[in-house]
Amino acid sequence: MSKYEQIRVEVADHVQTITLHRPDKLNAFTTQMMNEMIMAFDESDANDDVRVVVVTGSGRAFCAGADLSAGAKTFELAERKDRKQPATTADGKVDYSDDAVRDGGGRVTLRIFKSLKPVIAAINGPAVGIGATMTLPMDIRLASTEARMGFVFSRRGIVMEAASSWFLPRLVGPQQALEWVYSGRVFNADEAHRGRLVSKVLPPDQLLPEAYRLAKEIVDNASPVAVALMRQMVWRMLGADDPMEAHKIDSRGIFERGRSGDVREGVTSFLEKRAPRFPNKVSKDMPPYFPWWAERVYK
Repeated sequence: MSKYEQIRVEVADHVQTITLHRPDKLNAFTTQMMNEMIMAFDESDANDDVRVVVVTGSGRAFCAGADLSAGAKTFELAERKDRKQPATTADGKVDYSDDAVRDGGGRVTLRIFKSLKPVIAAINGPAVGIGATMTLPMDIRLASTEARMGFVFSRRGIVMEAASSWFLPRLVGPQQALEWVYSGRVFNADEAHRGRLVSKVLPPDQLLPEAYRLAKEIVDNASPVAVALMRQMVWRMLGADDPMEAHKIDSRGIFERGRSGDVREGVTSFLEKRAPRFPNKVSKDMPPYFPWWAERVYK
């Protein structure tokens, strides 16, 4: 019996496919789905056979947003039986630093952000609310012509979630981000493409094949350790205040990787005009300076 109920997880050809699987509910997001997605990304990081992760949805939707079956109390976390209640301060007010206050969508996006494997979103249908924001820390977003996206929070009276106030303006710019979140409207895949939210729009029958084509290109040609490092280099440097910070990390990477088995194989395979067979593993061969951001102070 599968340990997953609201997602499907399959590994084939070095690609882990995570399929959101509540098709009768348009794959609406729940606390259980959150936990299962985090578990699936933990597994992909630990499995050296997985080189790329593809995320898509079952049926006609990608993810229609939060499950609203609780009605008007959906977002009243203090009333939810599936949520631990936050602590209070001495004067009886909510302790906003308590872990129980944290947004569930943010737990997922922060886990994806930390992924050691590249992540491709294959957005096959409606992706609204958390259905849209969960794709933001994914590296490449492909959309079907059937996809519709929306950051609908203003229309529900709540605010951006899933750390989207950090991700969205970095991907599309603050002007486009604010237009979408102020209006809360749902827009089609072509508009998402014009706004640089997705990289390609494809007919439905070409969506997953294109995601797997991109995945195969990475699997066949790229060092897993180099990819893991560069994924974090690009994302982490979005918050750097000077290019010197990038130079420090680049320099560590060139120094450490330059004496690795991967680099010897990469150069040799190029000279011998054959496909590389990189020996290093993400599970055990990450360089000693990784994770560099945990130092908090660059030396």
